Amino acid sequence: MIRPNAQRARTLRRAVPRTLRARLIAGLLALLLLTCAGVGLATTQALRHFLVDRLDQQLADTGGRYAASLEHPEPSTGGAARGDTRAQAPGTFGARLLNGTVTAARVVDGDADDPAVAEGTVAADTDDTVSLTAGDRRALAALPAGGPARSVGLSGLADYRLRAVAGRDGDVLVTGLPLRPLDDAVHRLVTIELVVFAVALVSTGVAGALWIRVSLRPLDRVVGAAERVSALPLASGEVAVPVRVPDDDLGTEVGRVGAALNRMLGHVEDALARRQSVEDRLRAFAADASHELRTPVAAVRGHAELALRHPGPVPAEVRHSLTRIEAEAQRMGAIVEDLLLLARLDAGRPLAVAEVDLTRVALDCTADARAAGPGHRWQLELPEEPVLVTGDADRLRQVVANLLANARVHTPEGTRVTLALSAGSGGDGQVRLTVTDTGPGIEPALAERVFERFVRGDLARARTTGSTGLGLAIVRAVSTAHHGSVELSTRPGRTSFTVRLPAHQDPDRPYKVTARATHHESTCTVGKLHHPQGSG
Repeated sequence: MIRPNAQRARTLRRAVPRTLRARLIAGLLALLLLTCAGVGLATTQALRHFLVDRLDQQLADTGGRYAASLEHPEPSTGGAARGDTRAQAPGTFGARLLNGTVTAARVVDGDADDPAVAEGTVAADTDDTVSLTAGDRRALAALPAGGPARSVGLSGLADYRLRAVAGRDGDVLVTGLPLRPLDDAVHRLVTIELVVFAVALVSTGVAGALWIRVSLRPLDRVVGAAERVSALPLASGEVAVPVRVPDDDLGTEVGRVGAALNRMLGHVEDALARRQSVEDRLRAFAADASHELRTPVAAVRGHAELALRHPGPVPAEVRHSLTRIEAEAQRMGAIVEDLLLLARLDAGRPLAVAEVDLTRVALDCTADARAAGPGHRWQLELPEEPVLVTGDADRLRQVVANLLANARVHTPEGTRVTLALSAGSGGDGQVRLTVTDTGPGIEPALAERVFERFVRGDLARARTTGSTGLGLAIVRAVSTAHHGSVELSTRPGRTSFTVRLPAHQDPDRPYKVTARATHHESTCTVGKLHHPQGSG
């Protein structure tokens, strides 16, 4: 179960740009966004402050004339204060307070009756009267006479900028102008700034992406050079590294990276050349030593066999020593032959090329393995048609024999060893040869090195015979020489070696796999039929 904190951290990491190009663009846009936000906030506050000052100046210029007209009622209006609306902007608020009590409150609504009322031709429009709540009255009473203007929200109207002055009769006259035009102007400015800033961000993002792409083009060439170097077959004897970065101007950051990479490639090329020279000398030494050792080893073995065939009496100790000399000479001869084969494969010498029937090879090698290890249970799983590949028959036979011998030597008696063949399964045009045993398996540390030379089994597969540690190395070398591969899969109770080889181009042959019964503990699976397995 994933913890919430870990999930949030993973989501945050995915949201953060990872490439240098994306980070530069994101940083540029972030800085521009902060700049636009700062400019927008500053201009909005400056405009609001300016407009509020204009309202305060306008209130000071009017001198409370509209509110003063409410100070004394006129007989023509029936005792009501009509208010002088001349030269007053629509929405102007006026109120009269006596002893902290609002006696009159009106607003210029901009109707056509206001000039007529001012001329005295019509009666006052009662719609100009404002209904104030108790809170509004308290807010008006709190205004200091002769003090600065304040912003007050009147529930019956809207937000107003109000200023109070002392009247002639000991009363207080309040005049106010609405803040709605000011707010509308500020909102229009904010809208315009949002549109302009959005266009600026998009334009800057596109232009910045193009500019950064052009600026980082030398870095792309550095990456391309590194990718071409990584694609070179440096592990197969290739020592030349012709790739170099063209941008090596030390005056730029990318140029310094390119120059450093070029120096590194030069050192790598020198190291590869020295390594290749050492490997060539080692291969030549192994090949020469193996070739030269074949004759004395054969001579030692021949003399030992000749001494054992002596017709006269030979002491038991001497016969035992001669037997051991012959056995060790045979073992040394096998090691010399294996080393010579590996040296030839390392040198890249071509193998024989012919059509090879892996089905026949599997049958013969399994029969030989059964004869060498009758205590194991041997099983064959073969398709109905012959499995053909192109290659060296002797070397491929050695691959199969080594895999079966490895399973026989490193597993206890009673272990089931299965050799399976499949032709082109999966549609990849490859032949798969798999040797699987039910032994104790291979330790992970050893499994990583099992195809190296002179690597022998540890406690997981105790060495009970004279293993040279070259069998699996030969399997990999021969498979690679045939443009194939070998893989290992192991766990306690199951170890599987899988060899993949290119299938033969013309596999149609009038040949059928047959089997005869010779051993009750071995079975051969041919297609969907199960028969006792014979030697061929």
